[in-house]
Amino acid sequence: MTAGLCAGGFDWNLPPGFPRPPIPADNPMSAAKVDLGRFLFYDKRMSVSGQESCGSCHRQELAFTDGRAHAEGATGQLHPRSALSLVNVAYAPSLTWANPRLTSLEEQMLVPMLGEDPVELGLKGHESEFLKSLRAGPAYQKLFPQAFPDEHDLYTLSNVAKAIAAFERSIVSVRSPYDRYRWGGDSSAISDAAKRGEIIFSSSERGGCFQCHGGWNFSGAIRFAGSSADQQRGGFFNTGVSAYTAPNRGLFELTHKPEDIGKFRVPTLRNIAVTAPYMHDGSLRTLEEVIDHYAAGGRMDDPNKTRILHPFRLTDSDRRDLVEFLKSLTDEQLLHDPRWSDPWR
Repeated sequence: MTAGLCAGGFDWNLPPGFPRPPIPADNPMSAAKVDLGRFLFYDKRMSVSGQESCGSCHRQELAFTDGRAHAEGATGQLHPRSALSLVNVAYAPSLTWANPRLTSLEEQMLVPMLGEDPVELGLKGHESEFLKSLRAGPAYQKLFPQAFPDEHDLYTLSNVAKAIAAFERSIVSVRSPYDRYRWGGDSSAISDAAKRGEIIFSSSERGGCFQCHGGWNFSGAIRFAGSSADQQRGGFFNTGVSAYTAPNRGLFELTHKPEDIGKFRVPTLRNIAVTAPYMHDGSLRTLEEVIDHYAAGGRMDDPNKTRILHPFRLTDSDRRDLVEFLKSLTDEQLLHDPRWSDPWR
């Protein structure tokens, strides 16, 4: 069995050496289930307004983010945080910006569907009408039986969540120019400037970015098929971004421990050049602003600010090189691959 092939026959089409994502026993992968999940992901019937879908906040051309500082729900309510990228989300030890207990994509999917604070898709109280509309859809009359061939009751919220979770698990990005350079042996895949930027990124004295954004996913800890609990521990850090007032107090909103104020999950840097604005609150507009933030040791003084951060000097040339390295993490194929595109268009 290849690294990208799961027991159910679904193939992630991974390059040699990359581990496949973990799969829950109660939701095995299949091409039919991923296909159903893609239709549901982009279906505007998923929202109470009939105007929004999962794809509204997770746009493929923006590496499944939305380009906003604050995500906007189906009722127009603004969210306190930006929409995280769904790229490689299957490898994330925990989901969302600040909830280490939320580790299941199936469980997480119910939050945007049914959550009321804030409202995202807004289906709470409208579940029956939603499922009825799916049952009446010609496309779904074919897709649901193919995705869940052994089930009698096909049109359930649980199956909707499972299918969308399977689709999200399929969104894997490992084909950037940097991947071709570092893992594929193509020395010409990235520029000399990007190569110099990688050295800054990996230097403890200068950039030090790798200390939080380590590993092949540039996100710190990951989980994969066969990984241990130690490898799956995700990192949450206070990096001096803001004053951290409610409801943007990071882990504190869940734990109520003062030492957790301002601690947010480390997102992946893959495709970072197309996912502006940056940070949990979208307060930094460009990669240059992000670099300046960290070169200053964080904008805000805070008792919980990680000790990893310290001011460091970069020349203008250094900054340009570091930006070029970050741009080399963009997987252009991912942004346009029809496997993850809107099937309703």
